Amino acid sequence: MRRLTRTVAAAALATALTLVSACTGSDAEEAKGGEGGALEKVTYLTSFGNFGRDSYAWVAKEKGYFKDAGFDVEIKPGQGTGGVIQTIVGGQAQFGPIDLTGGLLQFGNGQAKDFVAVAAIQQRTMAAIATTEDKQIATPKDLEGKTLADAPGSVVRNLFPTYARMAGIDHTKVTWVNGAPQTLMGTLAGGKVDGIGQFVVGQPTIESVTKKKAVMLPYSNVMQDLYGNVLITSAQIAKEKPEMVKRFSGALLKGLEYALANPQEAAEILKKNVDATITAAAAAELQLMAGYVRSGNTGTVLGTLDSGRVAKTIAILQGAGALKENINPEQIIDFDLAPKA
Repeated sequence: MRRLTRTVAAAALATALTLVSACTGSDAEEAKGGEGGALEKVTYLTSFGNFGRDSYAWVAKEKGYFKDAGFDVEIKPGQGTGGVIQTIVGGQAQFGPIDLTGGLLQFGNGQAKDFVAVAAIQQRTMAAIATTEDKQIATPKDLEGKTLADAPGSVVRNLFPTYARMAGIDHTKVTWVNGAPQTLMGTLAGGKVDGIGQFVVGQPTIESVTKKKAVMLPYSNVMQDLYGNVLITSAQIAKEKPEMVKRFSGALLKGLEYALANPQEAAEILKKNVDATITAAAAAELQLMAGYVRSGNTGTVLGTLDSGRVAKTIAILQGAGALKENINPEQIIDFDLAPKA
């Protein structure tokens, strides 16, 4: 009798343990990513505020691309190249886009270190001076004697002396004042400045805010072969977690590809997360950006970086006297982690 009692008790215990195990497994599955591991928390910075040009990160989150790659991503607005680098190197964020030329200037002049680029977002620079037609600025020469606004760490501002030299104007005759990403267009609309640092794709948003026709002076008109934004991370993360970096950049680029193919939906996703979004302008920004991401190179894999092109950029900056130190592409780009052409 005692043997039967012990047998029944053992069976009951086994059943209970099975039920507990099943419940625990079910709960655990909800906290797992697409590869079966717990989601890794990551902070991602946009390049400069929250505009249509950066909506692809929100798309990657909304569509589950980040989750499928094993990430729980918090997206925060960036403050331009210098600010993004500082925040990532300081450990407050893990990934974010910067203008590659701006990054070269920061690195080559000893203003920043310990970061690396791991994928291209745009194959051509989108840096530009933006104004409105009532300001009577139609050519670079018209900028002399004018006042421009931008964030101190912005690539547009930091690259301006080189742009001015190559455009044949005196950069010392142009006055710069500080401005935050979220206030620049309002500052231009209010007539407080003559122009602002901006990406060329910002034209639709500028026109929505200012109610005037925008005039853009793209840096690419006088500076060829410059890349636009690139995805960066800290040198430490790139060294210690290379596979994690590849998974993240892959998910982000998937979001970029979807956003370019579906600009209206991407703009609506951005609006859902950033209430101040002007949906029509955000969609128009993405449509304009498509040509810079692909740059006419049909068949080119999204995100690729070419060492020879980066070397040309460095040569341009050195020739213009914009770099204090001699640098090479491998110091700022991890080509082993970048997508292969």
